[in-house]
Amino acid sequence: MTAIAFFGFWVGLWLPIAVPVAIALQWRPFQSITPTQKLPLVLTLYTVAPLALWIVNHATDRSWASYGWGFNVQLLASWGIGLLVGIVGLLLAYGLQVRLGWLNWVCSNEGSKSLTLDAIAQTAGLTLLLATVVGAVEELIFRGFLLNCLQGSAGIVTGAIASSAIFALLHLVWEGRKGLWQLPGLWLMGIALVLARSVDQGQLGLPWGLHAGWVWVVASLDALPGMKPSGQVPDWVTGMAGHPLAGMVGIGFMLLMAIALYVIDRVGLIGAMG
Repeated sequence: MTAIAFFGFWVGLWLPIAVPVAIALQWRPFQSITPTQKLPLVLTLYTVAPLALWIVNHATDRSWASYGWGFNVQLLASWGIGLLVGIVGLLLAYGLQVRLGWLNWVCSNEGSKSLTLDAIAQTAGLTLLLATVVGAVEELIFRGFLLNCLQGSAGIVTGAIASSAIFALLHLVWEGRKGLWQLPGLWLMGIALVLARSVDQGQLGLPWGLHAGWVWVVASLDALPGMKPSGQVPDWVTGMAGHPLAGMVGIGFMLLMAIALYVIDRVGLIGAMG
């Protein structure tokens, strides 16, 4: 009930802002959305999320630390490790597809805009900031608050499965029917990030960093002339409608990440290093 109340309260705080923004952008829920439409809506939604959670925490006598969000050096260190692993891992996945000829690197945007170092640096900086904010809010809510609520009543396994399913399904609000192809990949992503929190001994630094790294790579390649399917393999291999998690490569990547994190967690490698 606490989780339902939070999401209802969160949406209630957001709607007075979201409705006029959506009208101005000519967007309706469960329709496909363009990046220009999505960015203002997501930013306004995520801006009010900490306020909604703070009010719920105050009403239920909970703390940020109980969700794995401790304001300390360890959180930032784990975030940095996760960010590096997330970026390198996903770039390797893209690089493998380029090597196999499944993706092509596009160096210019149909001649309309040259790919300069300044343009790359500016885009990379903005997308990194966006990825960091998105990762922080989504991890705090889904792998922090929601996971705690669900595992408290149903156990860690059921909590992980359910919170990851909710995380995946809520993306349909933005993507509409096109988002259906992403559901398996998004669910696996949620599972991998739950395991990352376990590896990080209940803290959110590692999953936050991984999440931010993945979003940063994908957002940067979307914003800049980047990877395009070559047509040598079907779209369900590289990603339906240009979404990496809607393809077998993206799903396989998340599955491998989940397996690796599970093994690390079981072996207790992080704890042994500490």
